[in-house]
Amino acid sequence: MSHVYLDHNATTPVDEAVLAAMLPFFRGQYGNASSRHEFGTVARRAVNTAREQVAEAVGVQPAQVVFVSGGSEANNLFLKGAAAFLRPAQVAVSGVEHPCVLRPARDLARQGWRLHTLAVDGEGRLEMDDVERALSEPTGIVSVMLANNETGVIQDVAAVAQRARAVGALMHTDAVQAFGKIEVDFAALNVHAMTLSAHKIYGPKGAAALILDKRVALKPLIQGGGHESGLRAGTENVPAIVGFGLAARLAKARLMELDSRLRQMQARLERGLRDLGAIIFGAAAPRLPNTTYFSFPGIDGETLVVRLDREGFGVTAGAACSSASPGPSHVLEAMGIEPELARGAVRVSLGKDNTPAQVEEFLRAVAAVVAEMRRLTAMAV
Repeated sequence: MSHVYLDHNATTPVDEAVLAAMLPFFRGQYGNASSRHEFGTVARRAVNTAREQVAEAVGVQPAQVVFVSGGSEANNLFLKGAAAFLRPAQVAVSGVEHPCVLRPARDLARQGWRLHTLAVDGEGRLEMDDVERALSEPTGIVSVMLANNETGVIQDVAAVAQRARAVGALMHTDAVQAFGKIEVDFAALNVHAMTLSAHKIYGPKGAAALILDKRVALKPLIQGGGHESGLRAGTENVPAIVGFGLAARLAKARLMELDSRLRQMQARLERGLRDLGAIIFGAAAPRLPNTTYFSFPGIDGETLVVRLDREGFGVTAGAACSSASPGPSHVLEAMGIEPELARGAVRVSLGKDNTPAQVEEFLRAVAAVVAEMRRLTAMAV
């Protein structure tokens, strides 16, 4: 039985064209991009090309692209790096951020900063009144993700950035889940920094970028040879960076066509799930076209995920990065979702190679598994 992959917010398969572009840099063109000989020059040109491709995809200059190992590193680099040059004040982050934003922010709170966790409503949207209240206090850093990795809810980052800039705060957005699914433009978002990752856009794991306003000073997390304009020491992962560059270019090129296909499949999926009695989280908010986060009252999410995997469908109970920390989703908790319903949460995240037929097959599998789980529950009562 072949499995159908429906967990693209966790990671994506590497595009064939991306893999082909990477392969030469594992073998014949294996030079260190800092070396002065021909092998190094070839590697440096490849890194420069990738930097230009990533920059073009989000509307910035190549010098604004800082290559790092992953979205978690990029988020930490900004939060900790910016804080090192600021007088401790308030750091404001939304309650639905990824742990790689929440935890560094909490760490800053142990170093003299005041942490304000921005509230969201029942759909997962930022409460702008709370943003206004937070920014009435001296604030140094604000970080709000562009699209949530669990619910897919899209935040009005530009509106938050306008308010943050008005009080002199630095504004960052984690755009890892948004990039490749919706239009992402650095200038339009009006932020000082933005995080992107390759493996969410059919590129390799191990490559990401912090897009940075060059007027912002950061203290590097990793010091050494002065790579990445002194912001990230270490020999560049040339194959992964090459793959990231091409993946970014391809993501930009296929955005409109992919959006239309994904939205059609998402609408059919959610209609079918509702017919079976599911509740869709964040349904009334603007969301990514590929993400559906749902729960069946009285059905355990982890058990449903395991049963669906046996039926040949790869989905997840929440975020892959949080799977080592069992318990209800902190995102749903911030939204005020009842713990019992939150424990049933399952996420489907569609990708470019999924088909309407696979959605229909998935709905049939869900119907059968949920009916059986309900029968077993009734028998146990």
